[in-house]
Amino acid sequence: MLSSSISFAQRVVTGRVTGVNDQAASGATVTVTGTNVATQTDANGNYTITLPAGRNSLTVTYVGTETQTVTVTGATANVSLRAATTTMSEVVVTGYTAQRRRDITGSVAVVDVGSLRQQPTGNVSEALQGRASGVTILTSGQPGGAVNVMVRGITSIGSSAPLVIIDGTPGNLNNLNVNDIESVQVLKDAGAASIYGVRGSNGVVIVTTRRGRSGKVRVSYDGFYGTQIPVNGGKNPYRIANTQETADAVQRSFINSGLTPSNPQYGSGTTPVIPDYITPTAAMAGDPRVDPSKYALYSNQITQANKVGTDWFNEIFDPAPIQSHNISVGSGGDRSNYFLSLNYFNQEGTLMNTYLKRYSARINTTFNIANKVRVGENAYIFYRSSPGFGNQNEGNAISHAYRQNVIIPVYDIKGNFAGTGSAGLGNAQNPVAIRERARFDRSNQYQVSGNLFAELDFLRHFTARTSFGGTIDNNNFSFFSFTAYENAENNRNPNAFTEGYGYNTNYTWTNTLTYNNVFNEKHNLRVLVGSEAIKNLNRNIQGSRSNYLTNPNNLSVDPQLMSLASGSPVGQQNTSGGPNLTTLFSLFSRVDYTFADRYILSGTVRRDGSSVFAPENRFGVFPSVTAGWRISREKFFPVTSWINELKLRGGSGVLGSISNITATNAFGLFNQNAAQSYYDIGGQNTAMELGFYQQQIGNVRTTWEEDIITNVGLDATLFSNKVDFSLEWYKKSISGLLFRQLPDPTQVGPTQPFVNAGNIQNTGIDASLSYRGKFSNDFTFDLTATYTSYNNKVVSLPAGRKTIPQGSAGSGRIGAFTRLEPGIPLGSFYGYDVVGLFQSAEDVTKSAKQQDAAPGRLKFRDVDNNGVINDNDRTYFGNPNPDFTTGLNISLNYKNFDFSTFLYASVGNDVINYVRYWIDFPSLFNGAVSKDAVYNSWTPQNLNAKVPILERSANFSTNTQFSSYYLENGSFLKMRSLVFGYTVPAAKLRRIGAERLRIYFQAANLFTATKYTGLDPELINSDVNNNTNFGIDFGAYPSNQKNFNLGINLSF
Repeated sequence: MLSSSISFAQRVVTGRVTGVNDQAASGATVTVTGTNVATQTDANGNYTITLPAGRNSLTVTYVGTETQTVTVTGATANVSLRAATTTMSEVVVTGYTAQRRRDITGSVAVVDVGSLRQQPTGNVSEALQGRASGVTILTSGQPGGAVNVMVRGITSIGSSAPLVIIDGTPGNLNNLNVNDIESVQVLKDAGAASIYGVRGSNGVVIVTTRRGRSGKVRVSYDGFYGTQIPVNGGKNPYRIANTQETADAVQRSFINSGLTPSNPQYGSGTTPVIPDYITPTAAMAGDPRVDPSKYALYSNQITQANKVGTDWFNEIFDPAPIQSHNISVGSGGDRSNYFLSLNYFNQEGTLMNTYLKRYSARINTTFNIANKVRVGENAYIFYRSSPGFGNQNEGNAISHAYRQNVIIPVYDIKGNFAGTGSAGLGNAQNPVAIRERARFDRSNQYQVSGNLFAELDFLRHFTARTSFGGTIDNNNFSFFSFTAYENAENNRNPNAFTEGYGYNTNYTWTNTLTYNNVFNEKHNLRVLVGSEAIKNLNRNIQGSRSNYLTNPNNLSVDPQLMSLASGSPVGQQNTSGGPNLTTLFSLFSRVDYTFADRYILSGTVRRDGSSVFAPENRFGVFPSVTAGWRISREKFFPVTSWINELKLRGGSGVLGSISNITATNAFGLFNQNAAQSYYDIGGQNTAMELGFYQQQIGNVRTTWEEDIITNVGLDATLFSNKVDFSLEWYKKSISGLLFRQLPDPTQVGPTQPFVNAGNIQNTGIDASLSYRGKFSNDFTFDLTATYTSYNNKVVSLPAGRKTIPQGSAGSGRIGAFTRLEPGIPLGSFYGYDVVGLFQSAEDVTKSAKQQDAAPGRLKFRDVDNNGVINDNDRTYFGNPNPDFTTGLNISLNYKNFDFSTFLYASVGNDVINYVRYWIDFPSLFNGAVSKDAVYNSWTPQNLNAKVPILERSANFSTNTQFSSYYLENGSFLKMRSLVFGYTVPAAKLRRIGAERLRIYFQAANLFTATKYTGLDPELINSDVNNNTNFGIDFGAYPSNQKNFNLGINLSF
């Protein structure tokens, strides 16, 4: 609604802006269309603005409403805004600037920030899972643990982590307070991300944090408290056999091997006997308190056998609390605004002695010091404490919980930790001891980040902006390694104390100049030019010392009082550390042109210079061009209620990457130490002189990995603005992959440099769909769905290499799990393909000749059909990359009640269940045994067995080779969140002066539907900086633990 009076050539215009239900739109932005002249409304929605000569329209934007442009014919212009009914009218931050979503020609995913708060987590990356199309996220249940984030698949042999920009400065999602976030966008293609050059090759996540709004001071509290429930209630999910079943399986393995049963714990003969007590030499019967003469009580560990069986998972997993408390204060006016928040987050892990504690504070301010000059700052500080946990490796407590023999209790008869010190019990460690000894491990981080900025509008169409910001980060850690005397192995290793410190400082100085103008009401032109300087410097140092005086099984000696100055002078001492410095300087420009609100053209170019390359290869230029056609604005397009907006867009561009290279790769490095650089100058071994040795070979020819990205998309708004739909196809070709140069196999020498050799390719489809509807005026609903797929393959490898094996945590035992080969997806599992079990001697004779073949053992596929099973028969049999992932969010609102749920699915991904290597072949390590091995292993009477024959040998045809025996379907569907809320009517809150009070119940991970037999089919990489080993379960901290919380949102 617009009222007006007489017109002037140049005049001051006043008015009032109202939003939904005619409420004052406090903090709305009123801009003279086509210029940078703008102001904000006050607490009552009023504004005053100077309308330049020749201008007669205003554009008004306000959160939650459609952008509106009105014609001004007098001195007064009142505007009534409509609630946003389509996402196409949203204003989106797209890199150093903002655009209406309908004008974007690149690939940008916009995240519903409100939905992020439905997930009770301290890591924003986890909350993003399934919320943005084209983004694949693998999470971990470990508090403060790593998260794998990929935008449109694997983009490098090294890290594929995207660039994160927070308020214009590089940052990290892992430690961000979710309550501070105003908006999140993901730039996925070259058209959107090339403005960030080499840093944007893996995609860009842009986060804008909250600012104060015009009007009265608003104080808010948001908090929840709840509990987390371990997977399977903390009981072992692997169906581990009890003590008697384990003994039966061990004795049967002797019989099946043609041996007379003889075991130090279970005795001789076909019927095993469970001992009363376990000593270092053998099993014993009788209570040592009744007949002490049988036992050396003062020199040996005596353990009472657990005849029922110890549930090791139950011993190390327990329900654990989680809580978050956030207070924010914000306000603003014509001259300034501010936003302040304080947050406390505390998540105790369900696994013993794991946790994340974080304290954070933010203050954002803006000051209009003159009519066209603005200055401000964004500052964030946090402290976090989260001890390390060896996720995804054989040595962590979860791994030992399914390996440890169940006859062993947690403690021996003296109250010390029990273990495998006696014969015939395997070599696993006591999981409780592992976690209890880690009680005093420390890992702390302090960080200050943010920026200062200034903006100047001049000559009507120009805006200059400068921003200087960065991060100061300090971290420290310490841990004490106790001698585990109770173990069968390494029980004489000296104890050791390790301590380390590090710091990282980086700064980013960005300067931009923007020109924005509208010509003849048809030509909309915006030009951005800028420069950016980035510097990163970090340094770390750590030391360790051994042979401290402690009581070995008594933690009364406080590791927190240890120091590197104590310990034995004859103990082993180690130190390490060093600096790392990189710099980047860039010039960039972007042009956006729109004609008649129908035809859109955008072009970007960025020139980057990086210190990681030699001077002759230091600079690269990365351009992109995109175009869009709003077909629905054409005159020939039929007017219809079911197609409200239709846009076709596409583009192509080039990006560089430096995500897989060291800072000193271009240079030869020399070092010195006692082992490698003492030289016998005189030749008599009497006068050794300290010199230097070559530590690294440099390579001045190394240059950028280069990504060529093509994207085609279709955006539509349908059915009276109720449905928004987006569909995209992309192709991403990455050339010049950085690999370590191959060394001379006959020599041992310096570290080889990275060289450009090899190509990979990704293609895929992204899609998103949202639907807003209502059953009645009091009953509304929203549905949002995302779809992500990517198909990757290796195109070429370094010259002379047909394949490259890729190691992993279990490779030393059964060979590499994956390898790189042209035409094959990255991460594909490679080994022997199991086609069944040999059923008889005749079956062995008729089959291809296979080493150690015998009835009941694994039968491998003869891939080359030559009648012999050998290395040439190894093949690809599984792919950890999903066919697609999808997320579905459902929201319902009925009067003052609200309900929402979020489902996430991954389909078509394969998993290697490495746990079965330990529990299905118990003879190898004499540890825990699966019930499948006990009740469903091969015998002449059980030919359709699931597990090979129980026997005492480990050989080629059982478990010394990597094979598809461990392959499982890793597809899953998870209910990530479920929320019920009630908002107290405003009339009831006036008595306490409150503006809003919402009480809610929140649940997470209520179910996981999967055929995978392990803890959790969602598995992060064993190495977050290596994209070739994932989908392998070595003992992962599960991310599907149930969570139940109660929370409130209160504002004044």
